[in-house]
Amino acid sequence: MRVGRRAKTLIFLWAAALVWLSGPFLRAESIPCVFADVDKIVAVGDLHGDYQNLVKILTGTRLVDEELRWTGGRTHLVQTGDILDRGPAARRIFDLLIRLEQEAEQAGGRVHVLIGNHEEMALAGISFDYQGFVTVDQFQSFLPDAFVEEKVTQFVQKKAAALPAGAEPPAISFAELQEYWQKIMDEDEDARAEYFRFLRAHYGPWLLGRNGVLKINDIVFAHGGLSESFAAIPLEKLNALLRHELNLAMRGASFRPRILFVRNSPLWYRDLALSDEKSIAKEVDRILGKLKARHMVIAHSPHGFGTVRSMERLGGRIWVIDTGISAHYGGHYSALIIDRQKYTPWGVMNGGK
Repeated sequence: MRVGRRAKTLIFLWAAALVWLSGPFLRAESIPCVFADVDKIVAVGDLHGDYQNLVKILTGTRLVDEELRWTGGRTHLVQTGDILDRGPAARRIFDLLIRLEQEAEQAGGRVHVLIGNHEEMALAGISFDYQGFVTVDQFQSFLPDAFVEEKVTQFVQKKAAALPAGAEPPAISFAELQEYWQKIMDEDEDARAEYFRFLRAHYGPWLLGRNGVLKINDIVFAHGGLSESFAAIPLEKLNALLRHELNLAMRGASFRPRILFVRNSPLWYRDLALSDEKSIAKEVDRILGKLKARHMVIAHSPHGFGTVRSMERLGGRIWVIDTGISAHYGGHYSALIIDRQKYTPWGVMNGGK
């Protein structure tokens, strides 16, 4: 059968479109998510904007020195997501971990930052739909400097205009400024849009290069955990699907999500942390069997205060490392140190300094 020039052109364009549409999957599957022969891992749960407690963890576990330079050698640091929201300093945490990624890799180690549901909400542009998630300080930090200066100038000018002619410039208290920014965050749609534009432009590409699920040796790491249905999907494809849907959500595209905002997806699943251990024991056996893993480390659901009893579930098959690290949850900073087969919870509640 002969194919005309027009038909050939259409076939070429159709094939090119398929390659372009599949691009996120092709690129995403090249991002490693499985690592073997790692001697030491330090796993850290939800940070929610608490930069100071992250610094305490990194220095206390000897991953960085006093100048916050990587000293962990070949250790792998795993941060399981939810850097954003509820606290003030998520941007400082991003900047620190981005730098440490490079330093760790140069030393033969790794820094793995997983995507949490709060990063998912930010990239999808719905963080403000949940009252109290975005703090005033975080809001300001993800706005361009010129935008912030313009808003502050407007506030000062408005306050000065209410004073008698020739009066001294008005004194402005910290509380007044916080109240002013709270009002902007609550009511100014343009400011909210600017927040998402800045966050996506400066940190979106980096976040889209992270994994949602990671396997090191015989341990699987995920923000919320893997349900049985998601455990059946190869990790490379699972991570590629997550990145693809996040990319679509960032661009405002319409699609039917298979992983974003799905209750039992790796970013939202809570059953492994909260369900009665006896009721999930057989399910956990099946999940770990599908993953060819012996253990799973999860966060997402605040669970205890960094002791063995609070972190360990089902004889160590499940470890829950969200201990309320952020000051919002009490500041119970902690980490799980895995040295081959030895699991050691570390933190403020058991002597960590």
